[in-house]
Amino acid sequence: MRVYFDNAATTPLDTEVMKQMYNVMESTYGNPSSIHAHGREARTLIEKSRKTIANLLHTSPAEIFFTSSGTEADNTAIRCGIADHNIKHAITTRLEHHAVIHTMEALEKAGSIKLSFVDVDDKGNIDYDHLEGLLKDNDRSFVSLMHANNEIGTLSDMERVGDICEAYNAIYHCDTVQTMGHYRHDLAKLKAHFLVCAAHKLHGPKGVGFLHINHRIKIKPFIYGGAQERNMRGGTENIYGIVGLAKALEIAYSEMDQHREYIQGLKSYMINQLVENIPGVSFNGEIDADKSLYTVISVSFPEMEMADMLLFNLDIAGISASGGSACSSGSDIGSHVLTAIGASATRPSVRFSFSKYNTKEEVDYTVAKLREFCMVSA
Repeated sequence: MRVYFDNAATTPLDTEVMKQMYNVMESTYGNPSSIHAHGREARTLIEKSRKTIANLLHTSPAEIFFTSSGTEADNTAIRCGIADHNIKHAITTRLEHHAVIHTMEALEKAGSIKLSFVDVDDKGNIDYDHLEGLLKDNDRSFVSLMHANNEIGTLSDMERVGDICEAYNAIYHCDTVQTMGHYRHDLAKLKAHFLVCAAHKLHGPKGVGFLHINHRIKIKPFIYGGAQERNMRGGTENIYGIVGLAKALEIAYSEMDQHREYIQGLKSYMINQLVENIPGVSFNGEIDADKSLYTVISVSFPEMEMADMLLFNLDIAGISASGGSACSSGSDIGSHVLTAIGASATRPSVRFSFSKYNTKEEVDYTVAKLREFCMVSA
């Protein structure tokens, strides 16, 4: 059996999305910046996609800007939001995706900002009182706090963060890569200045995403070279990717409730099976349904002699999972997230992440293999 439990890294492309993209690839090849008929056809597809996304998120199409990835969207929000508003103090956590934390650290190293880290507990929950204290004790700040952690799944309270930031006139950027298309975001009510999306996290294509820029804030382009995206991002738009992104988000919203119930059921089932079959197993981050991303579980296994071979053995057994973020794969420095929450360095951890395409049979097979590996190493 081949099992794919690494959906937080990337998801399989939905068949309907693939069909939609193929139709566009076959029939629409004009440059959307050209004024002739072929160009206008391409431009129409982009603007229809933008409107579809905006309607789903309860915002204006003018606030959606297409990018090449969630990473580009994060970099645009952080670098331009800080530079264009003369911000000298930024706040984040040590749990953020590297697209955020490395960008912040680069700005600090360059002398552009002073960087503060909000305290988190051993489950990855934000200390909101500490956040408010940091905002109170510094000049106007740029705050970047992710909605759901991509490694341990712990959720932040976006509404509460938005209210706190508003009270101190702070700029609020939220990395929503893991939750866009998995939770409903009402941007008409949410007090965030920037949100981001990567299509491949919700059964869309790789190489495309978007940045939501609230109308209350203005920034200059991050990438120059053309008047695309209403003068906000130079470069010919990825027409096929944009169409695929809009279709993927449309499908995600239409099926969200049933898929959330189904995937949460798989996650809960796997938790129970692990506890029943592997003595000493525990979990990193929150696992309660109202506090944790329903697509992710980070499992901490008992100490074993072959700990460094656990992922390798899973791969040999046909099971794809991750030791943390896919963006850190191949690195020997370990997970910065697990380090930040004080997880034991002697216990091997594996992230399993689910999608609508996974089954209980796959969970049973995976748990059986894990039990086998743990017994051999005991």
